[in-house]
Amino acid sequence: MHRRTFLKGLGAAATLPWLARGAQSESAAFAAPASHKILSCNIRVDVPTDSDAGDGWEQRKELCAEVIHSQKAHLIGLQEVQEVHFKDLKARMPEYNTYALANPDAVFHPANAILFLRSRYELISCGGFWLSELPHVAGSKSWDSARSRFANWVELKDRISGKQFRLWNAHLDHIGQQAREKGAAMIVQASDALPDVLPQIWTMDANASEDNNAIKSVKTSGWIDTYAAVHGAEDPGFTFHAFKGPQRGRGKKIDWIFCKGPIKPIAAAIIRDGRNNHYPSDHYFVSAEVSF
Repeated sequence: MHRRTFLKGLGAAATLPWLARGAQSESAAFAAPASHKILSCNIRVDVPTDSDAGDGWEQRKELCAEVIHSQKAHLIGLQEVQEVHFKDLKARMPEYNTYALANPDAVFHPANAILFLRSRYELISCGGFWLSELPHVAGSKSWDSARSRFANWVELKDRISGKQFRLWNAHLDHIGQQAREKGAAMIVQASDALPDVLPQIWTMDANASEDNNAIKSVKTSGWIDTYAAVHGAEDPGFTFHAFKGPQRGRGKKIDWIFCKGPIKPIAAAIIRDGRNNHYPSDHYFVSAEVSF
């Protein structure tokens, strides 16, 4: 039963490219062709109580799409995506194709959806696994994880240069430290099996800052923090702000864009855009620009 449900969900995720056509000239409006701009965006699950303060999804979906779209990214890793987010953002950003796994629930929630600019990239392959001791069992969880977590990936070919690369996207557990460490280690192990000449990118809400062992292990395995590579090792401050923006106070970056292999970070930013003291999410989005 679980297998049938999983395959049904996986098939739906794999065959839900955003269907708009006539977008062959879109890349001209985006960043320089020699580079690739990436976003990592935790867009916040749709929680009814957020609406009381004006931060429910229905109230911020236009702002969220506007902030993401204004960045003119080629590649986007989203976290906390539910079906409602998926449909609303798909309608507002039709120039992207997408891929995501989903837990075998009654409602399709493509939590870690990956978006890639249709005119720029050709999808070569895609997949993923659950961050558990049973990685190929959909919905599985292990250790001290509060909920089922998974990683998904796409392998893409740049239509301009012809170069191939892999993009990973994940969301580590918000409660379990062992789950964060084990989950990060699984992705590291999977990425280590790929050829050294293959550029790799990893977008992630890690629920962990630079001094957490989960992030330390990622860095010691050869993954480079794009923000630190551009701006230096000093932490830029919190990326989770609970819809309070700069008023939240002190904290550290927990949203990441890593890279590995023959790839060079050339720009990076924390996106703190908001409007009238409201924000597209309870996280700041982060961006990076890289060249192969």
